[in-house]
Amino acid sequence: MNRKQALKTIASTALGSVALPQIAKSMNALPTDLKGHINHSVCQWCYSDLPLEKLCEASKEMGIKSIDLLNSTQWATASKYGLTCAMAYACEPSLTKGFNDVSLHGKLLKGYSEGIPLAANAGLKNVICFSGSTNGLTSEQGLENCARGLDPVMKVAAKYNMTVSMELLNSKVDHKDYQCNHTEWGVRLCEKLGSENFKLLYDIYHMQIMEGDVIATIRKYIKYISHFHTGGVPGRNEIDDTQELNYAAIMRAIVKTGFTGYVAQEFIPSKNDKLASLKQGITICDV
Repeated sequence: MNRKQALKTIASTALGSVALPQIAKSMNALPTDLKGHINHSVCQWCYSDLPLEKLCEASKEMGIKSIDLLNSTQWATASKYGLTCAMAYACEPSLTKGFNDVSLHGKLLKGYSEGIPLAANAGLKNVICFSGSTNGLTSEQGLENCARGLDPVMKVAAKYNMTVSMELLNSKVDHKDYQCNHTEWGVRLCEKLGSENFKLLYDIYHMQIMEGDVIATIRKYIKYISHFHTGGVPGRNEIDDTQELNYAAIMRAIVKTGFTGYVAQEFIPSKNDKLASLKQGITICDV
């Protein structure tokens, strides 16, 4: 299953419409072999063939604090294991139909206006959003449209102390025509909105493909970044020595910036023992 297929599955599941239990604020002590400098998370869709309960149980044992990209029907399961959802879906997700499409602004505002209070009530702090595909829009047109659509959402986010994060994705390999495909474009959108409730989800895998220079970019723009995702380049598989990025060095650079958010593993395991691959990724990133 790839990211688009996972999103279609999520979209077919109705988002909960009732308040959920508060996510546990205090985490149990981390395993003694973890250093505690990185807040670890993992993206559920990469392990979609595992029951969520099993992923939560295994994650808890590894010292992972969060399961990323859950919808409101799933948050309570994470909470059951003392886990949060550090980057949540607030409404029906779509990578191709996002805030750069003015015809969707009303639908998106309604979705986030309903989903943000649910997320806040569950003790969550971050929800994801997407620019959408360009469909012929220029960079400037897409920027203007996104700002116009996000502005009223920011008012809802501010009311509930929620951060809305737009994910940076590559348009070269995985998501053809995606608009928010460079860090500087995302930063310009942050500056245009001028809201502390809007940040970027910096996906290291995607930005290595689009622009490289990962550590320098992170250092330069860290104040605009709320969250990180990982993935091996090329192929989006394990983040070990089979790929080109030095994730330990990247994590050390992130720690040195004073970043206190989460780093979520979003690689697709290529080995039979997927949980062993996940544990390996956590070990590599635990600097």
